[in-house]
Amino acid sequence: MTAPTTRDSRVPGQRRGARASAADVLEPVLHELFAGPPPFALRLWDGSTTGPADGPRVLVRHRRALRRLLWQPGELGLADAWISGELDVEGDLAEALSAVHRGLAGRPVGRPAPRSWPALAAAAARLGVVGPPPPRPGGRARVRGALHSRGRDRAVISHHYDLSNEFYALLLGPAMAYSCAYYTSDDQPLQAAQEAKFDLICRKLDLRPGARLLDIGCGWGALARHAAVHHGTRVTAVTLSARQHAHARTLVAEAGVADLVDVRQCDYREIAADAYDAVSCVEMGEHVGKDQYPDFAARLHALLRPGGRLLVQQMSRGAAAPGGGAFIEAYIAPDMHMRPLGQTVDLIEAAGLEVLHTEAMRPHYARTIDAWRATLTQQRDRFDALVGRPAVRLWELYLAGSSLAFAEGRMGVDQLLARRPGDADRPVRPAEWYGN
Repeated sequence: MTAPTTRDSRVPGQRRGARASAADVLEPVLHELFAGPPPFALRLWDGSTTGPADGPRVLVRHRRALRRLLWQPGELGLADAWISGELDVEGDLAEALSAVHRGLAGRPVGRPAPRSWPALAAAAARLGVVGPPPPRPGGRARVRGALHSRGRDRAVISHHYDLSNEFYALLLGPAMAYSCAYYTSDDQPLQAAQEAKFDLICRKLDLRPGARLLDIGCGWGALARHAAVHHGTRVTAVTLSARQHAHARTLVAEAGVADLVDVRQCDYREIAADAYDAVSCVEMGEHVGKDQYPDFAARLHALLRPGGRLLVQQMSRGAAAPGGGAFIEAYIAPDMHMRPLGQTVDLIEAAGLEVLHTEAMRPHYARTIDAWRATLTQQRDRFDALVGRPAVRLWELYLAGSSLAFAEGRMGVDQLLARRPGDADRPVRPAEWYGN
């Protein structure tokens, strides 16, 4: 049962009959927007509060946060206010987001009816939030050109992955893997879970000494290094990111496998067709694009020898929400497209590949992201020094929202194993993948 709404409508020292507080003015607006009491409490810039006492508490530190919402209602306005420090929460951000999401379930939230506009405009004027649009915080992607042209795709990748190798090394840990780990026990640390993921991929691909692996979207080179060091595989590792390319080259050289690993900075469309024994694509397919994916799948088929195997690890979501949302599109990864797993299976099969096995990994991703979030929280001062406080707040919001999306089943991630049909297909034995 929801506790009664509590509100201190007076700032400290204010006498009865004095000027109304921000909470007094805002409370009927919130009831109009949420078709009832809001599912969270608010503490406003003048010290007044409104909302249920037992809900999460949102802090509006500056009236400029509301001006942002006037000019840009919804997710992006809220994100800009958060990144700018004008909006905050008490306690854990992910818990607050989850509570608000649960509280909103079934509520007809949306634009107020036109009959309410005059009253809302008057409230905005009384709150002092009417004015020109505030300047946007830094960090939004600036990309131009035709959707999924090579130049645009390169700019999109550079925006996110070229932020700072030092930042990613601190966030991701020694594994330097920016993808879902694979936890084999309840108490396994992140580093070991990432290594378990690398080895699971190598076993599914049946990698053996001398085999040739093409790793598309190789990140900072961790999988390529693992395949070379532990399986004797010859690897061609490909990335669009200049900083990933430089790090991966150093990584394989320090591991003593530079003779086995060729790291290239190029687009997957620039790779010459060859007879690779295996191809891996770990969380890169989301960047390919809806209309481009059939050609991408056909390209994967052409790059494999008959009997060669393909491992795609890829995020998925419902058909009604194929992108990452307004915040993700603006700040993290523009032009993303995700689909239900079954549709990806259809596209892979339409390209002439035989799907052998799929494995859902969604709970592993929530745990992976929570490990990154813990590092970001525990070492916030170091992250601030590396990229600045607004960028750290951006990442706090990004990781908290992403963790919830996987934990609550609104997004998934799957490993899909396929092969190009051939005359001497080695039998698939999943029991071998999960052994010692």
